[in-house]
Amino acid sequence: MAIVITDECINCGACEPECPNTAIYEGADSWRYSDGTSLKGSVDLLSGQTIDADAVNQALNDELYYIVPDKCTECMGFHEEPQCAAVCPVDCCVPDPNHVETETQLLGKQQLMHSNS
Repeated sequence: MAIVITDECINCGACEPECPNTAIYEGADSWRYSDGTSLKGSVDLLSGQTIDADAVNQALNDELYYIVPDKCTECMGFHEEPQCAAVCPVDCCVPDPNHVETETQLLGKQQLMHSNS
Protein backbone atom coordinates (compact mmCIF):
# COMPACT_ATOMS: atom_id res chain seq x y z
CA MET A 1 0.00 0.00 0.00
CA ALA A 2 1.29 3.46 -0.83
CA ILE A 3 1.77 6.13 1.80
CA VAL A 4 -0.36 9.28 1.83
CA ILE A 5 0.28 12.63 3.52
CA THR A 6 -2.75 13.72 5.52
CA ASP A 7 -4.17 17.20 6.08
CA GLU A 8 -2.24 17.35 9.37
CA CYS A 9 0.90 18.11 7.31
CA ILE A 10 2.70 21.26 8.50
CA ASN A 11 4.67 21.63 5.25
CA CYS A 12 8.02 21.21 7.01
CA GLY A 13 9.52 19.35 4.04
CA ALA A 14 11.36 16.75 6.14
CA CYS A 15 9.89 13.90 4.10
CA GLU A 16 10.80 15.00 0.59
CA PRO A 17 14.59 14.40 0.61
CA GLU A 18 14.11 11.03 2.36
CA CYS A 19 12.14 9.43 -0.48
CA PRO A 20 14.34 7.09 -2.56
CA ASN A 21 11.78 7.14 -5.40
CA THR A 22 11.33 10.92 -5.55
CA ALA A 23 7.61 10.28 -5.01
CA ILE A 24 7.13 13.24 -2.65
CA TYR A 25 6.53 16.73 -4.00
CA GLU A 26 5.85 20.12 -2.50
CA GLY A 27 2.28 21.33 -2.86
CA ALA A 28 1.51 22.83 -6.29
CA ASP A 29 4.71 21.37 -7.81
CA SER A 30 4.23 19.31 -10.97
CA TRP A 31 5.85 15.87 -11.20
CA ARG A 32 7.23 13.31 -13.67
CA TYR A 33 7.64 9.56 -13.47
CA SER A 34 11.24 10.13 -14.59
CA ASP A 35 12.07 12.33 -11.56
CA GLY A 36 14.62 10.38 -9.52
CA THR A 37 14.06 7.12 -11.41
CA SER A 38 15.55 5.36 -14.42
CA LEU A 39 12.25 5.67 -16.32
CA LYS A 40 12.50 7.50 -19.65
CA GLY A 41 10.13 7.85 -22.61
CA SER A 42 7.26 5.40 -23.09
CA VAL A 43 6.99 2.95 -20.18
CA ASP A 44 4.58 0.12 -19.47
CA LEU A 45 3.73 0.23 -15.78
CA LEU A 46 2.99 -2.97 -13.87
CA SER A 47 -0.68 -1.87 -13.75
CA GLY A 48 -0.78 -2.28 -17.54
CA GLN A 49 -0.94 1.46 -18.15
CA THR A 50 1.50 2.96 -20.66
CA ILE A 51 2.84 6.37 -19.70
CA ASP A 52 5.32 8.95 -20.95
CA ALA A 53 7.81 9.05 -18.09
CA ASP A 54 9.05 12.48 -19.16
CA ALA A 55 5.59 14.10 -19.33
CA VAL A 56 4.81 16.76 -16.78
CA ASN A 57 1.89 15.80 -14.53
CA GLN A 58 -0.29 18.20 -12.58
CA ALA A 59 0.24 18.50 -8.81
CA LEU A 60 -1.91 16.16 -6.73
CA ASN A 61 -2.25 18.79 -3.99
CA ASP A 62 -2.03 22.55 -4.34
CA GLU A 63 -1.32 23.34 -0.69
CA LEU A 64 0.47 20.47 1.06
CA TYR A 65 3.28 18.07 0.26
CA TYR A 66 1.94 14.99 -1.50
CA ILE A 67 3.04 11.50 -2.52
CA VAL A 68 2.50 10.11 -6.03
CA PRO A 69 0.99 6.66 -5.35
CA ASP A 70 2.38 5.12 -8.56
CA LYS A 71 5.92 6.03 -7.45
CA CYS A 72 5.60 5.09 -3.76
CA THR A 73 7.00 1.70 -2.75
CA GLU A 74 6.90 2.27 1.02
CA CYS A 75 10.70 2.33 0.64
CA MET A 76 10.75 -1.43 -0.08
CA GLY A 77 13.99 -2.39 -1.71
CA PHE A 78 15.75 0.48 0.07
CA HIS A 79 14.80 0.61 3.77
CA GLU A 80 13.04 -1.42 6.46
CA GLU A 81 10.28 1.19 6.88
CA PRO A 82 8.84 4.16 4.99
CA GLN A 83 11.34 6.96 5.55
CA CYS A 84 8.76 9.74 5.18
CA ALA A 85 6.85 8.33 8.15
CA ALA A 86 10.07 7.84 10.14
CA VAL A 87 11.05 11.52 9.86
CA CYS A 88 7.61 13.18 9.99
CA PRO A 89 7.31 15.29 13.15
CA VAL A 90 3.50 15.18 13.15
CA ASP A 91 2.92 11.58 11.98
CA CYS A 92 0.96 12.58 8.88
CA CYS A 93 2.58 10.01 6.53
CA VAL A 94 0.26 7.02 6.83
CA PRO A 95 -0.75 3.97 4.76
CA ASP A 96 -3.13 4.92 1.95
CA PRO A 97 -6.20 2.64 2.01
CA ASN A 98 -7.02 3.74 -1.55
CA HIS A 99 -3.76 2.26 -2.91
CA VAL A 100 -3.34 -1.21 -1.40
CA GLU A 101 -0.43 -3.24 -2.80
CA THR A 102 1.37 -6.39 -1.76
CA GLU A 103 5.07 -6.53 -0.90
CA THR A 104 5.66 -8.28 -4.23
CA GLN A 105 3.90 -5.48 -6.12
CA LEU A 106 5.85 -2.78 -4.25
CA LEU A 107 9.17 -4.51 -4.95
CA GLY A 108 8.20 -4.91 -8.61
CA LYS A 109 7.49 -1.21 -8.82
CA GLN A 110 10.83 -0.43 -7.17
CA GLN A 111 12.69 -2.67 -9.64
CA LEU A 112 10.89 -1.10 -12.62
CA MET A 113 11.70 2.44 -11.52
CA HIS A 114 15.35 1.72 -10.74
CA SER A 115 16.22 -0.98 -13.28
CA ASN A 116 19.14 1.00 -14.72
CA SER A 117 20.29 2.61 -11.47
